[in-house]
Amino acid sequence: MEPLHLNNPIMVQVLGICSALAVTSQLKPAIVMGLAVTVITAFSNVIISIIRNTIPMRIRIIVQLVVVAALVTIVNQVLKAFAYDVSVQLSVYVGLIITNCILMGRLEAFAMGNKPWPSFLDGIGNGLGYAAILVIVGAFREFFGRGSLLGFQIIPQSVYDFGYMNNGMMTMSCTALILIGCVIWINRAYFDKGDK
Repeated sequence: MEPLHLNNPIMVQVLGICSALAVTSQLKPAIVMGLAVTVITAFSNVIISIIRNTIPMRIRIIVQLVVVAALVTIVNQVLKAFAYDVSVQLSVYVGLIITNCILMGRLEAFAMGNKPWPSFLDGIGNGLGYAAILVIVGAFREFFGRGSLLGFQIIPQSVYDFGYMNNGMMTMSCTALILIGCVIWINRAYFDKGDK
């Protein structure tokens, strides 16, 4: 449970920010990216955990990269086959999961020293923690930037008739950075208060 709130990869560890800025302009790509990272983190953790005792220490990073790259390629091909429109929206960012510091950090810090089942749970937890922030930021940006969620218009036309306008700034990456900063601030303020 820690990666979902107390040790969240984005809110606490401040990792994976670049992809969070790039894919959260709409909710659907944010959900898909979060799920992709969750699946890849979980299964790469399991694979590395299974073979950890046979990996020479001097080439462990290379082996980890090969495992992650293979899983990213599989996920990318599945997205192209079954969710082509989202695959186009995510563009190169699916391929860049290979360099996501959350994955490499969990492989090095957890999977290399633990058994497969705890490693799987660690991967799921960190992936879902990452996905939760993407979903929050993606929902906020799509709602206020486009008036919709998952492509369905939420703000009725009558509101627009009264003069409401979508906030175009919400579709820009800089707003994602501001929103993530606000989420980090709220999280730290809440938990600091709880500790006192």
